[in-house]
Order: sequence, then C-alpha cells, then structure tokens
Amino acid sequence: MAATQAAGPVYLDALGPRGAYRTRVPGVVPDVSGAEVARLSLVPPVYVARAMAALRKADPVPTAGLDALLAAAGDAFASGTIGGLGVREYEHLVSRASGTPLTVVRAATQGTARFVALARASAERGRPQGSVSDLRDVAVRGGHGVWARCGEVFAVNASGNHPGVHRLWLEALALGYRVAVRPSRREPFTPYRLVGALRRAGVGEDQLVLLPTDHRAADTVVRGADRAVVYGGDDVVARYAHDPRVLPQGPGRTKILITADTDWRDHLDTIVGSIGDEGGTACVNTTAVLVEGDPAPVAEAVAARLSVLPSLPPQDERAVLPVCPLDRAVALSAHLGAVSAGTRAWLGGDGIVDDLGDGSAVLRPAVHQVDSADAGQLRAELPFPCVWVAPWSRADGIAPLRDTLVLSALTRNGELLDALLAEPSIANLYIGDHPTYWMAPGVPHDSYLSDFLMRSKAVIGAL
Repeated sequence: MAATQAAGPVYLDALGPRGAYRTRVPGVVPDVSGAEVARLSLVPPVYVARAMAALRKADPVPTAGLDALLAAAGDAFASGTIGGLGVREYEHLVSRASGTPLTVVRAATQGTARFVALARASAERGRPQGSVSDLRDVAVRGGHGVWARCGEVFAVNASGNHPGVHRLWLEALALGYRVAVRPSRREPFTPYRLVGALRRAGVGEDQLVLLPTDHRAADTVVRGADRAVVYGGDDVVARYAHDPRVLPQGPGRTKILITADTDWRDHLDTIVGSIGDEGGTACVNTTAVLVEGDPAPVAEAVAARLSVLPSLPPQDERAVLPVCPLDRAVALSAHLGAVSAGTRAWLGGDGIVDDLGDGSAVLRPAVHQVDSADAGQLRAELPFPCVWVAPWSRADGIAPLRDTLVLSALTRNGELLDALLAEPSIANLYIGDHPTYWMAPGVPHDSYLSDFLMRSKAVIGAL
C-alpha cells in the first residue's frame, strides 16, 4: 500500500483484489483551505466490475480465529503505521481534509478500533434466539433455524462527514460477506486505514477492497453487490427506497423531547452536548428540541452555551466546531437564512461564517425557535451545530417526533414512552439523561445490520 508522508501530498491507492493500484491521473483531495493534501486513485467502471467479480469468487473470511484477527486489526488501526502513515499523521489529515475537530477525530480512532475488535460479537447480537449460526451445530439434527447470508458481496457507498460511519460495514465482513468500500473523496483516509489494518491482520485482498471512484462508477459498485449501504440526503433515500438490495442511510433528524414533568435545567449539559458534540456533524447529533411548555427559556440557555464555543482551525487541540472551505460556508449560511425565515433567532441569525483567513471558515452554531411542533424547519439538517427549538403539547401527539434516528425522551410518562417505542419511524429511543450521540458495539444503530444481511432457514438432518 503506497501512502507516504513526504514533502508532497499523500498518495492513496485503490486497494483491489490484486493489491494496490495507482492511476496515472489521481484525483486531488484538498484540505479545508483548498491546499492539496492527498492524491486519490479513482478507478474506472471496468476496474470496479473486475474487483466485484473477484469478491464474488472469494471465500468468506474464516470464522476460526476471527476474533483474534479483528483484535489485531483494531490495534493496528489505533496505533500502527498503515500505508506509511502513523496514527497521528492520519488523524491530522482527517481533521484538515474534513474540517472535523482533531479531538473528535482522535476519539473516533479509539472508538472505531473498539468496534473493529468487537465486530463479530456485535454481529452475533443480531442473531435470532431461535437460530444457530453453524450448520454443524447439534441442534440442527432434530430440526432448527440456521442463520444464513442473503448474499455474498456487500458494498458501502460511504459519506465523509464523520470517521465513525465506517464502523457499520465491519459486521458484514464478520458475517462472511466480501466487502467493497467506495470512500468519500472528502475523507478517504479512514477507510484506507481501516482496509489496510484488516488486510495486515489477515483479511485477503480478494475479500475486502477499497474502490475510490467518481459518481458514475459508484453505481457499478452498488449494482455489483448483493447488499449495499448508501449514504446521502433525501434524494439518495428516495432513489433507493424501492430497491430491497440497498439500505439507504439518510438524514438522522435526531430529536430531544422534554415534557412538563421534567426540569430541563437538570439536563442542559446533555442537551447541549447532543447538539454540539462530534462538531455537530453526525447523524446522531440533535437537530430539533421539542418542549412541552414555553420553548424560549430552553432556546436561550442552549444559545448561551453554544455561543461561547471558540472558532479555531480544525487541527487545533481546542477546536470543537467544524470547518469547511469559505465558499461552502457562505453558501450554507445563505441556505440557513432562507430556511429559517420567520423563526426567532437566538443564535446565528446574522450568519454562521467565521472566516479563518486562509480560505476556510468555522461554521458557528445556530439556534432558532419555531412557532409549532409541525414547523417545516424541524426537518432541516445542516452539517454543524444547528438546532430548532419548538413547542410541543400532548395534543400534537407523536407525529412531530416521527422520522427520527435517535429520540432522547426526557419524560416520566410511561404511556408516552410506550407510544414512542411502538412508532416504526423512530429508530432508537433513549429514555432520560442520555445524549443522542451515545453508541456502543452490539447495540443497533438503525436496527441491526444483520436484519438486512441475514435470514433464518429451517434445516433438519446431520452431515
């Protein structure tokens, strides 16, 4: 794997079924100021097709010794030199290219390493109790369910908003799928490092590939797989909504509900952290807070806390806010201004751009109060700490809380919690003082991935 930290940019090669592959004219990966920091080999559709065919011919990663392999890969990812990059060089590049604060990247490194080490155990948590995972299990002799893959090849069309998005596909590899990862051109460093670490630990080159491509070839990656996860906005969700082979991962629209039986002041740290932790860029960051009663005091308190966060370059140890190219920051600020028309701005009403003077800008937080629980702004999700605070009443019901990846419910009302749990469009329900960004290996993110990858078959008899 050829990636070097020389005077020039880092080279990130495609990692195909026959090893590293460098194209003659690689794509440029800039940092947030526009300076070139890496060159990424973008492979054509014919290369993708051949790689996907090789995955289909390969055997699964053996289950024997898998936990040890994953533990070694996790260690290599967290502390090793992969493709010529040490972990500190890797983290610095991720921060500069994606604009994610360095402390967030460092925490993600340790978190991802933990998910790698526990990928098999996490995948196993999704197995139905009535099924076994091995055809040779003695229970099969008298008739039993056996957990089996729905296909052989899994593809990921990844996003670059946060390094943690690459934790999901690890379970597919642990379940025996051969995996193709199409990295984001904004932040290809994490998947490059993760694939490299897994290959070093013993995963075959024809079992796991990294296929950087343009958007045209990305469709070839998805079409060549039996199952695929695709990240994007509402347009991506709509595009793949009726394709049973594709699991779209769209906007999180994560929310907090505060009912009148709870004093929000006791939970202000959790509320503010849910909005701003991870730089406010993750799908599990809160973008709407609904308050039973007057939402103004909540909005005012949140705005006061977020307003004092410093504006710093992403690689600064004290940075907590995301950074992006100045022109993108200006466009996002204009978009926020249009979307927030008619709301009460507690923070960010005059814009959210803080020019760093090098072609990049900090995205400052925004807090807006809306008039009703069904305000259209509650569906707006932006890549920085931006929250809409709304009034909510029992008469509004759970309709305003639908279409939510994570809902933290600060309430003591058991009937309401039952209704929220029963609502299909609320993926995760956190009860009480738990931040919306909380995640753990073995706990479903948007259901268990194995619900999408596996099925139970009735088997009777013995070998």
